Amino acid sequence: MAGLWPTVRPIPPGPERSEEVRRRFAEEARAERPDLAALCLLVGAAADGTLDDAGMDAVDIRLDELAGQLPFRPGGPRSWATALAELLGGRHGFAGAPADYQRLESSLLHEVLRRRRGLPILLSVLWMEVARRAGAPVYGVALPGHFVVGFGSGAEQVLVDPFAGGHVLTGDDAELLVAGATGAVLDPAMLTPADPLDIVLRVLNNVRAWAAARPERSDVALWALRLSLCLPSHPARLRYEYARTLVLRGEFLAGAAELEAYAEVVRVMDGPAARAVRAEARAARARLN
Repeated sequence: MAGLWPTVRPIPPGPERSEEVRRRFAEEARAERPDLAALCLLVGAAADGTLDDAGMDAVDIRLDELAGQLPFRPGGPRSWATALAELLGGRHGFAGAPADYQRLESSLLHEVLRRRRGLPILLSVLWMEVARRAGAPVYGVALPGHFVVGFGSGAEQVLVDPFAGGHVLTGDDAELLVAGATGAVLDPAMLTPADPLDIVLRVLNNVRAWAAARPERSDVALWALRLSLCLPSHPARLRYEYARTLVLRGEFLAGAAELEAYAEVVRVMDGPAARAVRAEARAARARLN
């Protein structure tokens, strides 16, 4: 079924729209209760210039419609998990396949809703948003290498894998997912609810990983980095990656300025590293001659 959808390269928005999207993303990220769907849709708007406010509203309406197709209060966590799997995985065919890892659209919520295909984390976001609207006790679970959805807590916790169409995971299933991704043993701490901003950062990390495998798509890496830097909490190393991406794209002065700013951040903790980064800044400026 995934093959029915042709690969369409999203057309990036213009400079003014890009700036507006970043501003709104930063505001939402700093809200008292950040809206996960809104943040993911703004990620989509940063990638796809055709996704305007009306398009984002249409996604919200569709998520509401899907939530309205769920049974009213079906029961405990397992009943919610089963109902979501029957609706989204069964009736509507939302799931994932290995080929989805090769598509940028698999990290864009509006495209995942349209194609009914995506990465585990975006399918999980969709599952969560539909379930939340219906009143389910739902949250994301950031297993290493494979994001899933949780219902309930403690002994009643139920995990489902939206990438597998909503398959309800046994304890062995979860252990195998973690072992397959990292070779590590499942730690109970891995089963705690993921923070919405951590989910969004992980989405943007996936976008950056996609772009890193395609050097010709440094434009995608750039907007993903800019959004990541708008989050209230992000790895300082992202500033260095952002600076280097600017230099690679030929924006030598801007890249040098960002390198020097990063050097100032790391100076107290690692003097030699700061000096090396300042040398990179000088080299970037020298490329203007």
